[in-house]
Amino acid sequence: MSENKKSFTLAQIAQHIGADIVGPFASSAPREDDYRQTLVSGLGSLGTASRGDLSHLSGASYRPLLAATQATAVILSAEDAPHCPAPSLVVSQPYLAFARASQLFDHSDRFAPGIHVSAVIASDAIIDEQAHIGAHVVIESGVRVAAHAIVQANTTIGQDSVIGPRSQIFPNVSVYPNVQLGEGCTVHSGAVLGADGFGFTPNEQGHFEPIAQLGGLRIGDHVSIGAGTMIDCGAIDDTIIGSGVKIDNLVQIGHNCKIGDHSLICGSVGLAGSTEIGRHCVLAGGSGVAGKHPVKICDQVVISVKTTVTQSIDEPGIYSGSTIATDHATWLRNAARFTALSDLFKRVKKLEGKSS
Repeated sequence: MSENKKSFTLAQIAQHIGADIVGPFASSAPREDDYRQTLVSGLGSLGTASRGDLSHLSGASYRPLLAATQATAVILSAEDAPHCPAPSLVVSQPYLAFARASQLFDHSDRFAPGIHVSAVIASDAIIDEQAHIGAHVVIESGVRVAAHAIVQANTTIGQDSVIGPRSQIFPNVSVYPNVQLGEGCTVHSGAVLGADGFGFTPNEQGHFEPIAQLGGLRIGDHVSIGAGTMIDCGAIDDTIIGSGVKIDNLVQIGHNCKIGDHSLICGSVGLAGSTEIGRHCVLAGGSGVAGKHPVKICDQVVISVKTTVTQSIDEPGIYSGSTIATDHATWLRNAARFTALSDLFKRVKKLEGKSS
């Protein structure tokens, strides 16, 4: 494993992100040829960056920090370039460009191919010779781990699961049997993939009996799964997570859910079993989906923070159901009034009938 710090010239970074290099707008500024070979060895925010760091300006609220930044170079828009005291990497979408620049400094390549001596590998598991298997990893029968996959320490991969090429699993992840993880995925520590769904039914005595969870979990390509997130397997059919989906920390996804490609699921979201989320949707933090019947949400829907969805949504748009925080006494009065809305509605209808 190599811990050497990575360095790139401004010319290399500009080529990687598709940027134009523009020098500082000062009479003493060096010509472009003098700083194209300037080295950058780290990333930093505008306010805390030091020499050798690459920073970015992606929002108007950060403009006051630009003039005093100590960054060696800044990714920004053409509009902001004249105010930058350092060389600028000018792009149309600075935040996207910064995301792509950050990928240059990724450290996943420090994991050399090979299997740690303490790993426990079933005799019929297939581990590509270019994969990395860390300390105390347990890989059960029938598992396949593809080329350039990284499985870090103390992770368990259950029977007949598949880990796709260039996917990275961080330490202490539990992958249950019959889980398929696609190409280029990231699974952060503490995640549990493919656990039993919450399936129980009362018997004649009112005691809950379990419903066997016999399905699997299929995860597409380039999916990111946050720390402490739980995705249940299907009861009969598989739970399905589409390609390009990004899931934050501490998310609960119930059995037989389906999430469409390139949707974003933010922290502490909860999805009841059999929920279907379309493509390019956003579920903001703390929102939840559950109803009397399985809820289906169409493509291009945004669910606001703390919103609870109990019915299907078939029109794209932004949906909100949060209660704005107020002082407690006001909240109590409003809560009491809310419970009286039904009676108030009946009274208004009655008055409307008398006036007509």
